[in-house]
Amino acid sequence: MPPIPGSGLAKGLAVTLRTMTKKTVTQQYPDAQPELPPRSRGVIGLFEENCTVCMLCARECPDWCIYIDSHKETVPAAAPGGRERSRNVLDRFAIDFALCMYCGICIEVCPFDALFWSPEFEYAETDIRELTHERDKLREWMWTVPAPPALDPGAEEPKEIAAARKAAEKLAAAQAEPPADEGGPA
Repeated sequence: MPPIPGSGLAKGLAVTLRTMTKKTVTQQYPDAQPELPPRSRGVIGLFEENCTVCMLCARECPDWCIYIDSHKETVPAAAPGGRERSRNVLDRFAIDFALCMYCGICIEVCPFDALFWSPEFEYAETDIRELTHERDKLREWMWTVPAPPALDPGAEEPKEIAAARKAAEKLAAAQAEPPADEGGPA
């Protein structure tokens, strides 16, 4: 059966009329902040105390948008007769968000948990050269990082914790037993 002429137009107008009568759901952004999903990606926050200047994040970044400068510092021996050690000290940690593609590789490869996703998204600048944010700004964003989600109550206990708990219970049971009398009557 051939379609009735103008039926497509009538269906389109019906959809338009239906949506015209519904209440709008537009959020007035500057006045009302949006509710972001719990794992949304905004900017990268830096927990500077955990950074050992291993440079893994900068080497693995596909865009080369992470800039790190450091110097070596000698740490005196911890005990008398010990040897001095040297360690890297972070001088500069900057991310150029004009180049960053928000892939998260730097966060995944950081072995010391120094980089985290922050839900902050309001960091627009009028000049593209100002999108390179230094460690002070990255440190500020660190405090907006949400806490990690709670562990699943139905998940099995990690092996390390189970072994430690079992050893502690065994030690507590051994200490609770009274020592057996070894010897004859007095």
